[in-house]
Amino acid sequence: MKNQLKKTLIIFITATSLSACSNLSTEVENKLNELQNKTESLDSLINNKVGKVLTLDSLVNKENDKVKKLDSLINKSTSKIDSFSSNKLKLIDKTLK
Repeated sequence: MKNQLKKTLIIFITATSLSACSNLSTEVENKLNELQNKTESLDSLINNKVGKVLTLDSLVNKENDKVKKLDSLINKSTSKIDSFSSNKLKLIDKTLK
């Protein structure tokens, strides 16, 4: 009788342990799936923001090129105006002498 009780108790403890391990395994798997979903969502968000940053960087580069062209144009115009005014001043000086 005592042996029968020990065997029953061992079987019960083993079954309970296996059941608990199974539940724990399922719970861990669910948590891992949740983590995977959150990771994928975060990855997607980061990729989206990186795309926006790259687009903004491209726009900044284009605007920088425009500014350089305008600066070059202004420098050329200034040079022409300086040359024109210098020639006129020389002409005025010649006329006054």
